Amino acid sequence: MTRTFSCSSALSSAAALHYDPQPKGLLNAREAVVRYYEEKMPGARIDPEHLLLTTGTSEAYSFLFRLLCDPGDEVLIARPSYPLFDFLAAIQDVQLRPFQFVYDHGWQIDFQSVRAAIGPRTRAILLVHPNNPTGNFVSVSEAEQLNAICEEHQLALVIDEVFLDYELRAPSAHRKPRGSFVANRRALTFVLSGLSKIAALPQMKLGWIAAGGPERLRDNALARLEVIADTYLSLSASLQHALPALLDQRRTMHPQLIARIRANLDSLDRLLARQKAASRFEIDAGWYAVLRVPALQADEQLAIRLIEERSVQVHPGHFYDFPGEGYLVVSLLSSRDEFSDGITRLLACVSS
Repeated sequence: MTRTFSCSSALSSAAALHYDPQPKGLLNAREAVVRYYEEKMPGARIDPEHLLLTTGTSEAYSFLFRLLCDPGDEVLIARPSYPLFDFLAAIQDVQLRPFQFVYDHGWQIDFQSVRAAIGPRTRAILLVHPNNPTGNFVSVSEAEQLNAICEEHQLALVIDEVFLDYELRAPSAHRKPRGSFVANRRALTFVLSGLSKIAALPQMKLGWIAAGGPERLRDNALARLEVIADTYLSLSASLQHALPALLDQRRTMHPQLIARIRANLDSLDRLLARQKAASRFEIDAGWYAVLRVPALQADEQLAIRLIEERSVQVHPGHFYDFPGEGYLVVSLLSSRDEFSDGITRLLACVSS
């Protein structure tokens, strides 16, 4: 996989020597994010004043938990999902209340569990779109139900879209994905993304929050977010000046990543078809696959056994709060030969 950097001059820009702290981020950097969304959503009109730059999405979550919650307030979060949220919420004294994804020819939101989880101190619903690691999008019909619930209970939507660019298959007629929530207008909405996944630059800690929703709620939230961001003033000026060039890196990296992910997914399916011990769940997007394996031992024990006996590294399902045992999460980012060899060893282990 190759990468050609064209941003060295931007990172060393003399303009970065001028101290000009802007709580939302420099306008030219926010305009680069606007262009990214307008390219994805032709005809969309995104106001750069509705964007706020952060040092990655983890800081963005901290800002939003501070904005939306007092200590002890609650945010609803899907299970299974990314485990980092537990730690981010804990250090902000926010409680996470789970609702469930259920699997029936694809993952979908269990709205009965969403409504059951809402309490008097619930302030927001948090979703990753597409989800990590299950790879399912929020569908159009699910987005409508989420908006209705947020309107009814005066909740905000927090939508993490870092994997949005990694769609792997054409959507089915009954499961059309929502697309970006950046233009959502019904509920107060905060969309998070950043360079880590979009441009495959996790070492360049730059993310953003795009605020949307009813004008009064959105503008009030942005004014308060600006105070929070102004307190930290943490984002590097050099990175902000380089952001247009860094975002352009996706044009080099994204096609290579998508080609590798799809090739590895095809390889996985071919290898799974040759045996009966393991299977995989449907995946719409992202760079992980979830395997269903015989629940003959704890997933963590199996993961350790795979490392010790087969030199294969996977994540056990409990990392992501899968229900029960028998779930392994594998990365689709390895080189094609390494991936095929690793899956062959994994399947030999679980079949034995």
